Amino acid sequence: MKLEEPNDQSQKSTSLDKPQRYQYTAPSRSIDIVESVKMAATTLVANKLRSSLTMLGIIIGNASVIAMVGIGQGAQKLASEQFESLGPNVLFIVPGSQETRNTTFEVPRTLVLEDAEAIATQVPSVKEVAAQISSRQLITYRNKNTSTTVVGTTPEYLSVRSFDVAQGRFISEQDVRRNNQVVALGPDIAERLFGNVDPVGQQLRIKNVSFQVIGVMESKGSFLGDNQDDTVFVPITTLANRIVGQTSPYGLEVSIISISAKDPESTTAARFQVENLLRLRHKITGEDDFTVRAQEDLLQIVGTITGALTLMLTAIAAISLFVGGIGVMNIMLVSVTERTQEIGLRKAIGAREQDILVQFMIEAVILSAAGGVLGTLIGVGGVLFVGAVTPLQAGVSPVAILMAVGVSGGIGLFFGVVPAQRAAKLDPIVALRSS
Repeated sequence: MKLEEPNDQSQKSTSLDKPQRYQYTAPSRSIDIVESVKMAATTLVANKLRSSLTMLGIIIGNASVIAMVGIGQGAQKLASEQFESLGPNVLFIVPGSQETRNTTFEVPRTLVLEDAEAIATQVPSVKEVAAQISSRQLITYRNKNTSTTVVGTTPEYLSVRSFDVAQGRFISEQDVRRNNQVVALGPDIAERLFGNVDPVGQQLRIKNVSFQVIGVMESKGSFLGDNQDDTVFVPITTLANRIVGQTSPYGLEVSIISISAKDPESTTAARFQVENLLRLRHKITGEDDFTVRAQEDLLQIVGTITGALTLMLTAIAAISLFVGGIGVMNIMLVSVTERTQEIGLRKAIGAREQDILVQFMIEAVILSAAGGVLGTLIGVGGVLFVGAVTPLQAGVSPVAILMAVGVSGGIGLFFGVVPAQRAAKLDPIVALRSS
């Protein structure tokens, strides 16, 4: 059997009987970022008031975050410098254990002057020891009265706590042994009581007891809010016997013992030896009735507190960044509704969803980034102003600036996605009809 091949005419008729379906495929092209940025900038500039109000939340958020971080770092620097001003390689012994001091309002009375003398003579890693008593008293010079802190101490206080004498002299061993009624004044109280008069050699009264001024101290500044220049110094025995009285049956009670180790490497050894010596002297078998604190311990405590406060304030300030991002999304959604005709027209003449999406996201990022830059400038200015008018050495961390601007830009990108997707999904026919 012979098979016949179909002729060309039959093939043509068959092909004409089946209609062909054609689909237009737009040529692939990349998104022109530069053009999208220009269009976004033009749109934002055309609505200056709305753009400015949208950026306001981001501006406030960035300024607050940078200001809080800068001020917190300044507080930590100030605390570090103040603890360093206490003196190098210093240990502090206070009466009572840490738990006792935290649970009772009354300061324990467990340290006496003899403890300080024993430490000075029996602990080889200790360089100098200074015991002290502090009391708030009324000081009178002629017709002037003032209430200030009176510190009863020993001559070693000068070197242990890194104080200097500006005029006259400080307390001597002879003053301590003889209960001499002599006083060295801090510069602030000397100026307040005597003005331009030379205070050395003058007589004043502390709790109606006459004292002779023997010296004026160099300015020391404040320590954790306590003005060290508004303090007067008298022999520790004079303060105990003539002013406050002796209240401990075991000897002359002291409120704190300051110790300077021979060098930084000896601080740990000095602490260990002092603790063992006091346990032997106080016949302790259980919990210690004293606490030894190193300068580093105090600095770490203050650093932890200031760090936690800085973190808390920064977190609170960061909430405004989140609120600012919501404002960006809200305004962008309103913008999509207002620009429905523009979106439909652009899509009708060939704009793709990606083009619309990119343009609206760029607008959101520009708003957030511009707000971040302005907020950074305001925050830096605020930190510098605080550093100029307060003791805080407020500084601005470049890392904080980069993070703040980056986060604000990221917030704009994140909150701009929903409006951008909504704009990109608009049907061009529906958009043109609704306009």
